[in-house]
Amino acid sequence: MKLLVIALNVFGWPIIQLALGRLFLLIPDEVFAVDSWLTRTRRFEQSGRIYRQFFLIQRWKGLLPDGASWLGGRSKKLQSRRCADLITFAIETRRAEVAHWYMLLCTPLFYLWNPLWACVVMTVYGIAANLPCILVQRVNRIKIERILRGPDTATAPEMHTAGSITSVS
Repeated sequence: MKLLVIALNVFGWPIIQLALGRLFLLIPDEVFAVDSWLTRTRRFEQSGRIYRQFFLIQRWKGLLPDGASWLGGRSKKLQSRRCADLITFAIETRRAEVAHWYMLLCTPLFYLWNPLWACVVMTVYGIAANLPCILVQRVNRIKIERILRGPDTATAPEMHTAGSITSVS
């Protein structure tokens, strides 16, 4: 029984993340074409400033893996600032963000067979593995939306080069 619990804990998260990641790649782009209640920008995000100043995302976002490319999805690097590429990239940020929220929502599954201390460990892992990805998706989408709205709103220096916008899932 103890070996089964260890196996469920060790292999559970990768199986959940790979399965949900692949499932979300199968959902049509149209589903992610516009923001939902979950993905819409919030006032507290301060046009992405909170992510740059408080979370220092520019320093660490490049360290996160590009999970979609592992699963046969689109690469999470913006290829150009053409409108079509920006819109596609925004769709992919929504897809990845929602997928990571669903992955995080799987955390209570581990509560079914673990003692309290292991539930805490699984929760910390779930947050650590998904929240950084969610934050990066959000900050990238805010940048993209600013670029799509036009030059009057695209004032942040990091938005002037397409290569500076990268994302992960």
